[in-house]
Amino acid sequence: MTVPRTNFAQDLVLDLRRGDGPLHRQIETALRAGIRSGRLAAGTALPPTRALAADLGVSRGVVVEAYQQLVAEGYLTSRMGGYTHVAAVTATAPSPGPVRQPPLPYDFGYGRADVTRFPRAAWLRSVRRVLTEAPADRFGYLSGRGMPELREALADYLNRARGTAAHPDNIVVCSGYAQGIALLLQVLAVRGARRLAVEDPSADDDARPIAASLGMEIVGVPVDEGGVRVDELAKRSADALILTPAHQWPTGGVLPADRRAAVLRWAGEHDAIVIEDDYDAEYRYDRPALGVLQGLAPDRVVYAGSASKTLAPGMRLGWLALPAHLVDAVAAAKLAADRGAPALDQLTFADFLARGEFDRHLRRMRPIYRGRRDVLLSALRERLPDFDPVGISAGLHLVAWLPPGLGEQDTIAAARTAGVGVGGVGPYRIAPSGRGGLIFGYATLNERAVRAGIDALARVLDVSGTRRR
Repeated sequence: MTVPRTNFAQDLVLDLRRGDGPLHRQIETALRAGIRSGRLAAGTALPPTRALAADLGVSRGVVVEAYQQLVAEGYLTSRMGGYTHVAAVTATAPSPGPVRQPPLPYDFGYGRADVTRFPRAAWLRSVRRVLTEAPADRFGYLSGRGMPELREALADYLNRARGTAAHPDNIVVCSGYAQGIALLLQVLAVRGARRLAVEDPSADDDARPIAASLGMEIVGVPVDEGGVRVDELAKRSADALILTPAHQWPTGGVLPADRRAAVLRWAGEHDAIVIEDDYDAEYRYDRPALGVLQGLAPDRVVYAGSASKTLAPGMRLGWLALPAHLVDAVAAAKLAADRGAPALDQLTFADFLARGEFDRHLRRMRPIYRGRRDVLLSALRERLPDFDPVGISAGLHLVAWLPPGLGEQDTIAAARTAGVGVGGVGPYRIAPSGRGGLIFGYATLNERAVRAGIDALARVLDVSGTRRR
């Protein structure tokens, strides 16, 4: 069966009207309606963003934003290097959204914290104190940097726990890492940045699409078991480099001291900014945490963190510790974007931090997550001994490299038939090929479910013959 492919904007029945609302919203609405009605069938390939933007007479960023929103809603699917396709959803005109697939019994989804463990009682105590004690002017418009109480509490915590050299005046509070990196890249692009270097593989749902929408070239730098390969970095030039040095995403390598020094030398030679994404470094199990890059070169490194992996992603609280010359511009961009993060949430988190509740929550969660990781490792050794787990010393996920002859996509598909949800490394690569691997998130499954999920995966691979190929 040949999958239909749409090549021209007119085939999508897109009629944009200037003045009738944001153009990306108009594109979203038209495509969403076409998918719901069945006019755009499942599997239909949409035009490349650049081609559709040219046909419509809009910037490519407008089309990228529309596609990204529909991917997030489940109407479209997309992967690096391929076309964007209409997802398999039921077409019913009055439906308020895509039909969701039934949840899998064993979902090793990654990038998620166990939100059932959110410290509600302690958080409520902080909310009550803030509502009782906070000055009235704190609920008015403030600067784009964020609440001074939160910036002071963050500087104290980060300097103590992560080894930063952060000052409250150089911190900007944002709505999660995604907004923080968007604001920063916008500022860098305005100042002339044209090339962004990223680890390969790396996350493809924030910095990479944002940079592309700003017209920046994406430069991939290979990683190995020690994180980014500085010998390969030395061959490349860029205006900014995004790293996950504490726990490379997704492969889990920890950047050693000599490579950290080499990265900073490279940044100085190229007058580049290093963006340090410290996304899950609070969870370390088998080795002590290394100090952050920002503590070594605060004038060259932007430190980015959030509460998504430690408390809950729905809080939408993140922060950037910036070199002094970037603070005002990023704060102004934040103010222009949304007039600042919610006052009550900022003040509550500041109280939560200052009273030690955040530290206590992390101490409670570390043994829970470590127990789930240990069961996962044990089950892999017993049931899938030819899998090679890496990146196990920290975080909320690990990667298991597949043995030769075992295809990544075939394994993922076979797993799904057994009720096991697991992702692959392949979609996050920039280079066209690499070793196949599965990403096992273990934060949201209890220990019994972790073991049962690996048992189910092992059985289906044996039955299907996938494992023996």
